[in-house]
Amino acid sequence: MSRQPLRVSNLTRGSEIAARVRRADRAWSRLVGLLGRRSLAEDEGLLLTPCTSIHTLFMRFPIDILYLNRERAVVKAVKDLRPFHVSACLRGAHSLLELPVGAIEASGTQVGDRLALASTRSGSGPGQ
Repeated sequence: MSRQPLRVSNLTRGSEIAARVRRADRAWSRLVGLLGRRSLAEDEGLLLTPCTSIHTLFMRFPIDILYLNRERAVVKAVKDLRPFHVSACLRGAHSLLELPVGAIEASGTQVGDRLALASTRSGSGPGQ
């Protein structure tokens, strides 16, 4: 996982989704994901890329997930995915954003919305 957290905002709605998102972009970091965590703080998230499906097997808490295409548009939103479930494998998805339950609702995010990723380092431009 990259060490520099990302800020994720919804460009379409003008809302912030999460202020501290870690990126899991290697095989091991995607495999481990949120396993072993007790929870996610309100402003936390995990971006799995590339990724088209996840599982919550052996997780201790439910999550919201956003499926994103390569242009960072939301192609599917899943609220309150409980532990010991598997999400659908979605054609057209390139990455998944795992969030605390309620994050999708709080940000007003819907299918079709465009998201922006930015480094939380001051003076930095958009993250990849």
